[in-house]
Amino acid sequence: MAASKIQALWNHPAGPKTIHFWAPTFKWGISIANVADFAKPPEKLSYPQQIAVTFTGLIWSRYSTVITPKNWNLLSVNVAMAGTGTYQLYRKIRHDYFSEAQELPTNE
Repeated sequence: MAASKIQALWNHPAGPKTIHFWAPTFKWGISIANVADFAKPPEKLSYPQQIAVTFTGLIWSRYSTVITPKNWNLLSVNVAMAGTGTYQLYRKIRHDYFSEAQELPTNE
């Protein structure tokens, strides 16, 4: 039984013998790096980078559901990218616009 499931995965049109498997698998590195950046201070985050990560995740999530064969690995990595990018944007916006401890300019 397990061998037949492994065989089915191996021979799937988006399985490990194709780029359709490996490209999203390596793309997980972007999401993992974004999760690692949760510890980074918000002032060090980049709006352009996080907007790109968020919208790449949103656009490719949609694409992965309309292509044939359905690529669930591509869908999951892009949902993760959209989620981590959105969270990072939330942190950056909260820090830049809603922080209580914003520095006021001095008139010295």
